[in-house]
Amino acid sequence: MDTRSEYDLLGTLDVPAQAYYGIQTLRASQNFKITGVPIGHFPELIKALAMVKAAAARTNQEFGLLDDTKTDAIVYACQDLINGQYHDQFIVDVIQGGAGTSTNMNANEVIANIGLSKLGFGLGDYQHLHPNDHVNKSQSTNDAYPTAARLGIQFAADNFLPALAQLKEALEAKGQMFASVLKMGRTQLQDAVPMTLGQEFNAFATTLGEDIDRIQDACALLCEVNLGGTAIGTGINTPEGYSQKAIEKLAIISKKPLTPASNLVEATSDMGAFVFFSGILKRLAIKLSKMSNDLRLLSSGPRTGLGEIKLPEMQPGSSIMPGKVNPVIPEAMNQTAYQVIASDLAVTLAAEAGQLQLNAMEPMIIYNVLNSLKMLREACDMLNQKCIQGIQANEATCLAHVENSIGIITALVPHIGYSNASRIAREALLTGATVKSLILLEGLLTEDQLNELLKPEKMIAPTKLSS
Repeated sequence: MDTRSEYDLLGTLDVPAQAYYGIQTLRASQNFKITGVPIGHFPELIKALAMVKAAAARTNQEFGLLDDTKTDAIVYACQDLINGQYHDQFIVDVIQGGAGTSTNMNANEVIANIGLSKLGFGLGDYQHLHPNDHVNKSQSTNDAYPTAARLGIQFAADNFLPALAQLKEALEAKGQMFASVLKMGRTQLQDAVPMTLGQEFNAFATTLGEDIDRIQDACALLCEVNLGGTAIGTGINTPEGYSQKAIEKLAIISKKPLTPASNLVEATSDMGAFVFFSGILKRLAIKLSKMSNDLRLLSSGPRTGLGEIKLPEMQPGSSIMPGKVNPVIPEAMNQTAYQVIASDLAVTLAAEAGQLQLNAMEPMIIYNVLNSLKMLREACDMLNQKCIQGIQANEATCLAHVENSIGIITALVPHIGYSNASRIAREALLTGATVKSLILLEGLLTEDQLNELLKPEKMIAPTKLSS
């Protein structure tokens, strides 16, 4: 393989001749072989890094710190990255030591070499456009990297939220479809009171809708960035006013309402926004998992379980039991949720591990948040398209459960009293007789009264009092 020789603080290394990354990226790729997932796996992060570098270059140009030729070459390279090119050149593992320095240098080297090609120079000919002196000018990993991370997470959320919204809409559609399907509600896995299958699915939709709003709120918190703080937030090696101008330019490029942190020293070490965002994803994961549990229970059987709904059949369910079909899609959503919950714990521990003016565990925080967003996006699409949209109601089974349940006795308590209702319920359980037959036998209510009180519309909503 053809190579070119590059050098750094530790000496020289042979870099693949056609690689757009350089020696520091190569060293990092050799040092960190942990997840097998390169940072290029998350295009939103690469796009955000490029925007940060472009905003910094234009600000340096405005202050007279970069000439027009170098600035234009950097911005040209950044635009290529924003457009999705060269992402395969981001080869550093997402888990890395150095508080993100390897990610930042991977970006600096790739941008420098794309720029060198644009200017007509060879790859690695850094005297004309240098990764540190020019691409990284007025920056540190400690402000460029977390700023890009906050921006990249917002881009990833932008890609995720439509999938969540479509899942919510699919659940609402099922809520309308099943609005007249009477069934038993259950608490603690025991018969409770009647409801409709539509009410059950509308509740699923509502709870997911709440978290669409919460994720948007969390994105707003990520708009406060520390670009311009450089190493620890003091702004060393930047001209006065650089931070404000660089963030203004980045806001224009990214189309996000970014603002400078009120205290750049605090913002450089604080991981609170990431913890908050990760916590929202955990909350959503818990809801999605609970909903998946319910879908599995409601579809259980099909003949010896609840069997109130039928899930789409996606694949044979057993290598030994003919005809068995399992609820594989909700099961996959459960497992996705467990991973997101575990990732939130990892984010929590990493955020706590910060020391003094920096948190060196930030790469793991960013990886877990981005990975959770990616997994949730794919899993919500899966659940929507391969499960929710194809769910059918087993109306006869739902109705049979209602008619055979003692739960309907609750609707009669205001008319026969709690003591009578308790006694009738107990006798129904012991004898197998229906609640309706026992009440008629004892003459507690007439058949017309029972039929009126046990109308579905009377049992699934508050009682309307006559004026």
